[in-house]
Amino acid sequence: MNAVIINWIGGLILLGGLARLSYIDWQTYRLPNIWTKSLIAIGLIYNFNVALDLYPYLLGAVLGYAIFWTVETAYRVIRKQEGLGRGDAKLLAVGGAWCGAIALPFIILIASSAGLIYILMQPSKERSTLKLAFGPFLAVAIAITFLTLKLV
Repeated sequence: MNAVIINWIGGLILLGGLARLSYIDWQTYRLPNIWTKSLIAIGLIYNFNVALDLYPYLLGAVLGYAIFWTVETAYRVIRKQEGLGRGDAKLLAVGGAWCGAIALPFIILIASSAGLIYILMQPSKERSTLKLAFGPFLAVAIAITFLTLKLV
């Protein structure tokens, strides 16, 4: 199949999945496994077909999950409360599977900056009790990173 067609189909699948996950997370504070795990698998299949080397994408999926799992676990141990969900770790793994390990710092930076800006835009008295769905910010960051990598 033509590489351009594969890139278009892959991009549409990723962006559609990210949009769906963003909507679900914003409404329910959940990122369903069926969506996150499917996007990880499809991302690896996609890169198997378009990349010369699958290793950076496998590493990206593993590191993406491991980074946020570590943050989640450390926060829970230190603060004795939930701070980051396991779905967020799987969503970062999606970013790694589609964009590669090298893109993870950019995804985290974009998502964290956007989330911080959103929080700072809220009234100051509500900030300390604000419950934030981080998935939509991660999804936008993954989309921006993916599109940037494909357009450059």
